[in-house]
Amino acid sequence: MSPASTEPRPLLDALRAGTPLPAFPDAAVEQARRLVSDVATATAGAVEALPEPLAGAVLEAAVLAGHAALPEALSASPVKPLAKAAKKALYRLRSRGVALPEAPKPAPAPAPAEALPTLVTLVSSTGQFGLLLTRVVRGGVELLQVIASDEQGVLELTRSEVSRGELRRILKHARENRFGVEVSREEGATLLAEAAALNLRTRTPFPEDLEAALRHHGVQPVSEPAPLPAPEPDDVRHVLEGDQLHATPEIAEWMPPEAEVRRLMEAVQALASSPLALSGPQRQEQVQQRVRDAARAFFTPEVRQRYARRLWRMAAYFAETGRPLQADMARGEARRLFHGLDEPFSRFAETLFAKVVVLAAAGAQAQAAAATGGHAPGGSPAPAAPTNERRSPGGLILP
Repeated sequence: MSPASTEPRPLLDALRAGTPLPAFPDAAVEQARRLVSDVATATAGAVEALPEPLAGAVLEAAVLAGHAALPEALSASPVKPLAKAAKKALYRLRSRGVALPEAPKPAPAPAPAEALPTLVTLVSSTGQFGLLLTRVVRGGVELLQVIASDEQGVLELTRSEVSRGELRRILKHARENRFGVEVSREEGATLLAEAAALNLRTRTPFPEDLEAALRHHGVQPVSEPAPLPAPEPDDVRHVLEGDQLHATPEIAEWMPPEAEVRRLMEAVQALASSPLALSGPQRQEQVQQRVRDAARAFFTPEVRQRYARRLWRMAAYFAETGRPLQADMARGEARRLFHGLDEPFSRFAETLFAKVVVLAAAGAQAQAAAATGGHAPGGSPAPAAPTNERRSPGGLILP
């Protein structure tokens, strides 16, 4: 075969005439014949599979037929000689006045999503907390107000639409009054998903709009939240200081569940009516032992993890409100509680129960003083509280 026969036009004529082309594989020649006979449906992939001269002949057929789609597709081919030939074919078509498809304009980059904050409120003594979740909607901001429990899941959910200005006022009021901390929308949505999983686990009915809220925020109920980090060496020191967390206004109100309070007070009152002759120090030691026993019995592995997560969120709140020492204590306690380290036993857990006895004693003393008008029986002033009381490093009077 002469060199001229490998040029696109002579090859195209030979393909159309059925002339044998022994320089190329028979299968490739047959494929090229099919493509040139219906070049309007030829695909870039099929042409790229041909030997280069035969591919050029198919491109020539497209130019002669005035079809721009195939050269347009092949102009971006990874086969460089073929891409170059396709661009020349497009130039020839344009010179002949053939309308070429306009190159698609790149889609505009999506505007970055507006970063709206999410507010997580303080954790209550019963493990309830609030979420303010926001989402941009047409005309304003959708505000979800959620009340959730770390034992039951989402308890209440209300949806409203507010302006950005109103949202800013709500968040400013929350910051000024230290209602909680702001987190990312993703973190807030994760908390909502974890709470919804508790609804399923405890069979607590979904509040209206909860399914829609999960869908709008792109999450599904999370069966198992991420674990807390492993304990650190310095956490032992923090666990011995954990009672000081109860001196903070936020955790001072935390108390054991009512059933545990009743059980402890029954045990302490049983000591008071015991026929055993106990000295003051002996009775005090017995009360302390009842407190320790109650704390250890209550803090099962499940309860440990629940309180660990509460303390972990409180640590973020302490850090946000400029109390790094309390934040470190809360994190240390949380890590050890979550991972089940028993010794030394949590001073935070023990003091949670010690408060019950302290408050009960204070209440009894106040009632006695009120009944006698601030005087002991017989008209003399009521004796002052003993000054040799035992106090925790956080300032709590311990039994």
